[in-house]
Amino acid sequence: MKSRTRARGLALQALYEIDIANHPPAEVLRERLEDEPLSDDLAEFARQIIFGVLPLAHDLDQIIAKYAPEWPLDQIAAIDRNILRVACWEFAVKGETPVKVAINEAVELAKMYGSDSAPRFINGVLGSLAEHQHEIEQRLKSANSSLLNSESLQSKG
Repeated sequence: MKSRTRARGLALQALYEIDIANHPPAEVLRERLEDEPLSDDLAEFARQIIFGVLPLAHDLDQIIAKYAPEWPLDQIAAIDRNILRVACWEFAVKGETPVKVAINEAVELAKMYGSDSAPRFINGVLGSLAEHQHEIEQRLKSANSSLLNSESLQSKG
């Protein structure tokens, strides 16, 4: 398995646990890294995914629901929902991962962690999202900058 795929897998496991059990994100990341040590740069990549996705989870979910309406969000398995969040965040917010790479990585994660039908499902949903990449980028960058501004104001107060 490629090293960045391992980091994405670790981030996915953490996001799933946080989503399902509502455990503290920093603690979950620390425990995951104890179970599966990564190099410093890969651990940082996993950390960026987790702490990039978490504050935008609601916005990511709304985007998934809007651009893939044939898949109601409440009927999507938690692991699949988190795979979609990671891929969408990677290509629309982080901006360092090309859409095709993000989709391919998401499909690989679905093969490892999802059900038998998950890879096709993930590929289909992300294909729909990729058709609206520019709109999604604009919406998430706006949500992300609003989030950063509110955090900045809170830290000054």
